[in-house]
Amino acid sequence: MDETVAEYIRRTVLKIPRDEIKAMLQKWGFLSEEQLETVNFHQIKDNISQDVVQLCEENSADIKQAAVLDMIYNHIYSNKRTWSVYQMSKRGEDTEVFDLTDFKKKFKRRLRSDLKNVTINFKEYEDNAIWIRIAWGTPYKKPNQYKTSYVVYHSQTPYVFISASVLKSNMPLLCQALVVASNYHDIREMELRSHSLNSLKDIVFKKYSQNFQSYYPRPLQERNVAPETDLRIVEENRSEKERIQRLTREAFGDGPQPKLEFAQYKLETMFKSDPTMDVLDKKEPFRCLVKFSSPHLLESLKSLAPMGMADAPLSPLLTCIPQKARNYFKIREKKGLLPGSFLSP
Repeated sequence: MDETVAEYIRRTVLKIPRDEIKAMLQKWGFLSEEQLETVNFHQIKDNISQDVVQLCEENSADIKQAAVLDMIYNHIYSNKRTWSVYQMSKRGEDTEVFDLTDFKKKFKRRLRSDLKNVTINFKEYEDNAIWIRIAWGTPYKKPNQYKTSYVVYHSQTPYVFISASVLKSNMPLLCQALVVASNYHDIREMELRSHSLNSLKDIVFKKYSQNFQSYYPRPLQERNVAPETDLRIVEENRSEKERIQRLTREAFGDGPQPKLEFAQYKLETMFKSDPTMDVLDKKEPFRCLVKFSSPHLLESLKSLAPMGMADAPLSPLLTCIPQKARNYFKIREKKGLLPGSFLSP
């Protein structure tokens, strides 16, 4: 077994929590149960990793097997990476039967036509998700297995979730390979980003609803009766809190929000000024890029009004972020704009 493969397997094992190493190696399936029984999984992780590498050497592991172990780890711990959402679109409305074998063949051929030194691995999961792992090289260097890109493509949808490597110059190549392999025309980033892959899926696949429920629990009764002169103030405060809670439920619903960490969109409006001041010679629109970031963006927005940091109801610019992302392409198509900066040849 190559020394670089052995070191890569060792580092991958070291990333896994010690009490989960055996279960993950069993999912890997490269080592037999008899071999795993020889490993003491209660010793320090460094010793465990050395024992695993020794067993892999007996089985003559190569980089393909090592990459599979890395894919299993990233699937279980997908929140260790930062994911961005991309949406593909077609010129026509024709639907085609998805062929995984054809998809793999086209993806590899397109990517390797531009870059020879690249390692590509595929793995299917039960939710129609195809996981793709890409290790990038250069014309003069072998692929760097420690700087990989991950792609999660759901074959029945136009959505792709990408966790890219630090080499941003590879993104156009990756996007071109995706549109060619999946028979789409173009692809564009939806400007939604998060560590939580499942939350991004919930947003684009509409697996959660912002509609509020028809039943609301009754507010708690006041235990201490205030003096008669203060009853109107107490009632006013209580009514205001109930109003804020109702408007918040209408905007965000009762359930937990998907964990979104980044969102941005462009605004265009007309600049208004006093005509007598003659500030602007031409009536040009005022354009700006609005960016939002937070460890839990939607929950943060949801708490603004109840915490007294914003008036209720919140501006639609804040409450419509998930829906705005889903409708982004529909709006551009109605305006006759071609979405996408990464076009297929």
